[in-house]
Parts: sequence; structure tokens; C-alpha cells
Amino acid sequence: MEIEWSWLLLGLPIAFVLGWLASRMDWRQMRVAQRHSPRNYFQGLTYLLNEQQDKAIDVFVQAVQSDPDTIDLHFALGSLFRRRGEYLRAVRVHEHLLARADVQAADRARAQWELAQDFLKAGIYDRAEQALLPLENSDRRQQAQLALLHVYERMHDWPKALELADRITAEEAASGEPRAVRTAGRQMHYWCEQADEALQRGDFARAAQLLEQAQRSDAQSLRPAIEQVRLALRQGQERQALEQVLALLETRSQAAPDVLPLLAGLLGGHFERLKPERDLLERMHVLLRAHYEQYAQNPQYGSLDVLLALVALEHCLEMPRADLWYAEHLRRRPSLVAAARWVQSQCDDAPLRASLDVAQRPWLRYRCMQCGFEASRYFWQCPGCQSWESFPPQRVEELAGALPGAQRPDKG
Repeated sequence: MEIEWSWLLLGLPIAFVLGWLASRMDWRQMRVAQRHSPRNYFQGLTYLLNEQQDKAIDVFVQAVQSDPDTIDLHFALGSLFRRRGEYLRAVRVHEHLLARADVQAADRARAQWELAQDFLKAGIYDRAEQALLPLENSDRRQQAQLALLHVYERMHDWPKALELADRITAEEAASGEPRAVRTAGRQMHYWCEQADEALQRGDFARAAQLLEQAQRSDAQSLRPAIEQVRLALRQGQERQALEQVLALLETRSQAAPDVLPLLAGLLGGHFERLKPERDLLERMHVLLRAHYEQYAQNPQYGSLDVLLALVALEHCLEMPRADLWYAEHLRRRPSLVAAARWVQSQCDDAPLRASLDVAQRPWLRYRCMQCGFEASRYFWQCPGCQSWESFPPQRVEELAGALPGAQRPDKG
């Protein structure tokens, strides 16, 4: 018993000394940590809040070099590089994280996602696809699928986009839960885009097959029918195209306000070749006039293309007062296009007619309602923001009159 007490009395001072030393070491380490990482971290945040990104990057680089285990600082640094457009440096940061063996699964998936964002922002879509594919087996599956659809659409890789959209639809049907990735209607557009490419190549048979697929994928959509009219016109089958237009307008009259301006724009330059088909032209004249009379005073609907087609059709039918429709349109609403066309119909001065063509050209463009991108032709997917069906079937002049505070079109 005496021995045990002696050992206890001897051990107490030793334990006290060891504990004091350990506490001093912990305190010193904590002070070192406070001196370096938090100070650098908060200093970097201060620079960010003051919009001094160059200084923030320098501070974060120093912090990462002094303590390579700071995962969050790596992500912050990569994000800063990407925001500044230094995509190669951002890629190196995220690839460094992926090469490390000590990174947790969640951080590895995050690094993979950030790497894909680097390539997307840089416009390197093939590398973005390679970075996104591994994420389909992670918690970021739905985000990765949506980004992959964006990549395939940007690359115009419509078969891959169609395959992925079909897979997403099947997964949603199997789970019974709505997905963050929405593919409703996209498959139809993918079929039509492939048909458009076949049409540009002159492969009319392939284009017809693809449009049939598009029609089957979405029987309610009007785009396949409109594209079939365009296909017939490209093949020189004007009578068939006109019959398709009449059938579409007569069977789906409720869709006429949305579809007729586009169809009128397609047919406007082909009436002269249809002169022998007077009965069909007269039926078309009735439809065009009825639509114009009904919707010309409503800024919600497009009537400018209908007006131009109506005048062209009456000239084809040799109606003597066809150009008076321009004056009638001007009484209903202000229109530079109608005024220019009216003046052109009344004079033979070539320089004046050419000047009026230039003046009205900006007002005849289409405008995306999402990003404001303007184009001389109608797009089903905006080339600027990639939104689907964001172009209304109205010209810029009509939109400028329909929307309060709408901007005038740029010159050019």
C-alpha cells in the first residue's frame, strides 16, 4: 500500500507537467492556425466583398499553398478563376482535387461538377461532356443530365440529345416523381432539328421520315406540320404545300392566330407558281382576309406577315386594288413596313425603293422574348439563350407596338 501511494505521489507532478506541455502545444498550434488560415480566409472574403478579385485570388493562392488540405479554398479559388475567364487555371484547380486520393466522395463529385462548368463556360463542349458523364451515377445526376442536354443542343448532336431525353422520360415514368430535368416537347424538336439538317443537305426522303417521327412524338404540336409545308415548298411541290396549309387551318382553326403568320411567310413568295390553282388560291384568300380582319387590331397577334401575303396573293389573282391593303393597315396601326410598301407601290424610283428596303429591314426581324436576340428568320430555339419556342410569330415592328417601353431595333 505504501508503494502504491509513493508511485501516485511521484506520478502526479509528471502528469501535471505533461498536461501543461500538451496544452501549450495545442495553444501554439491554434494560434498558428488563427494566424494563417482564418486570417487569409477572411482577408480574401474582404477583398471579394470590395470587388477586388485580383487581391482575393492572391490571398487564396497563398492560403492553398500553405495548407493544401483546405478543400473549400480550392473551390473558392476555382470559382474565382472561372468568373474572371481564366478557365485553364480553374481547370487545373479542379483537376488537382480530382487527382487527390484523400478527397471524400461528395467533394469529388463537386469537383467533377465544377470541372464540367469550367469547360461549359469556356465553350469546350466535348470536354464538358466527358466531365459530366461520370456524374450520372452520383447525387448530382439530375443536374448533370440537364447540363448534358445543354451540351448536346449546343453541339447540335440531336441523336444523343434525343436518347438522353427519352431516358429521362422513362426514368420519370418509372419513379412516378417529377424530375428537375424537363423534357416535355423536346423530343419533338430534336426530331425536327434532324429533319431540318436533312433538308439542308437535300435529303428530302430522310427529312420526311424524321418529320413523321416528330409528329408521332407530339401529335398536338404544330411545328411538324409547318416543317412539312416547308419541305414541300423546297421540293417544288407548291400545290401540295398549299393543300397542307388549308387542311391545317381548316381542321385546327383555333391555332390559326399562332400558325398562320408563319405559314403566310412561307407561302408569300410562291403564289405566282400557283396561278393555275385558282380555286385553292381563292380558298387561301378567304382565310387570309378573315384572319387579318379579325386580328389586325389586336397587338397580341401577328398580322404583318398575313398582310404581306394577302397583298401578294391579290396581285397573283390580279385584283386591281391589292396595294390598298397597306393604306388600310396604316389606318389601323402605325407601321413603317406598311408605309414603305405603300410608297414603293406608288413610285418607280429605284434609289428610293432601295432606301425603303433598308429602312424597313430591321423591323422585319424576329426577337427572342427571353434574351432579346434578333434574327431575320424564325427560330424554334433561340441561338442566343438556347430557349425553345421563345420567338413569337410576330415581327419586331409588331412587338414594339404591343409591348410598353419596347426598344427600337438596332440598325443593320
